[in-house]
Amino acid sequence: MAKSSQVHKRIVVKLGTNLLTGGGCCLDENTMSSLVAQVAQLHHKGLELVIVSSGAIAAGGYKLGLTGPSKGISFKQVLASVGQSRLMNVYEKLFAQHDITVAQALLTKTDLSDRSGYLNARNTLLALLELRVICIVNENDVVAVDELQEARFGDNDNLSAMVANLVDADLLLLLTDTAGLYSADPQHHPDARLISEVDRIDSEIERLATGTPSKLGTGGMVTKIEAAKLATVSGVTVVIADGRQSEIILQLVTGQAKGTRFLPTANKLDSRKRWMLSGLGTRGKVIVDAGAAQALKKHHRSLLAAGIKQVEGHFERGDIINISDSGGGRLGYGISNYSSGDIEVIKGGHSRQIATRLGYDYGAEVVHRNNLAII
Repeated sequence: MAKSSQVHKRIVVKLGTNLLTGGGCCLDENTMSSLVAQVAQLHHKGLELVIVSSGAIAAGGYKLGLTGPSKGISFKQVLASVGQSRLMNVYEKLFAQHDITVAQALLTKTDLSDRSGYLNARNTLLALLELRVICIVNENDVVAVDELQEARFGDNDNLSAMVANLVDADLLLLLTDTAGLYSADPQHHPDARLISEVDRIDSEIERLATGTPSKLGTGGMVTKIEAAKLATVSGVTVVIADGRQSEIILQLVTGQAKGTRFLPTANKLDSRKRWMLSGLGTRGKVIVDAGAAQALKKHHRSLLAAGIKQVEGHFERGDIINISDSGGGRLGYGISNYSSGDIEVIKGGHSRQIATRLGYDYGAEVVHRNNLAII
């Protein structure tokens, strides 16, 4: 692949657990020092960078002498609590060698699930960039719990895509201990080839992701593809690459052929549509027929009641809803003009019948095209 002509000004770098530990059970400061030096070099050239870093749980486990498999949510929270300060201490020390100030941001899905929380996080990260501070972001594992539906990102791949979304990044680098996405599992298929570029993430690309988590990390290729899908529909270029390669960050920023590059499928979106596409504020779901799906994706039309087959969840007028096709494929998100109860009454009917069925109407569209964000 030729070098990219695109100029990347604002970059999010996600560093995975297996990369930061060198495949071992504790933080590898030599590896971290090399990665920090590359980030520092770009920073001093005027680029803006945010780091999304794993490694807190591994650092905590090593400190406590507990390096075996994690034993559940509460146990992981203890390890994260011990390890997060140790992780930040290493970053603080390494970046200080390059005269760079660092900050810490711990986020959960709950923090970003409403518009005001999203904007607060966005404003903080943008202010840090303006002050030339490099922010180290991680999920707040100490308070985020799996038992609350959708309360955790669950992996830093999806968190990094959310951060790229928050700060309007140009480039998201998912650095791990594998070279990228392969045509087959290279551990079982020696002839598997590395896919250098993906212009659109479809069902075939999703199928290639094995989803096998690493020993210490919480993600796998499936979560990286999910992250790439979220970021690319927001106008961000994404690269999955082996962070152990020499000068890998510097080479990726200049577009050299390393890893798997996912091209953006949309131009930069406004902040409101980025938040909608994150799915964090979703309150319910509607399933539409094939005709409506085509009208939304191909012709950029509004969603009408006639095309809705099914309603899931409880939501009110003005809430964000997930819009899916009859096969379960996610089409996008939109702000609903009607509540879930109203849509149950008007679904499948003509727009002219809304007032008759409900006794009132809020317009012909269930979701107006100006309030739609299609994937």
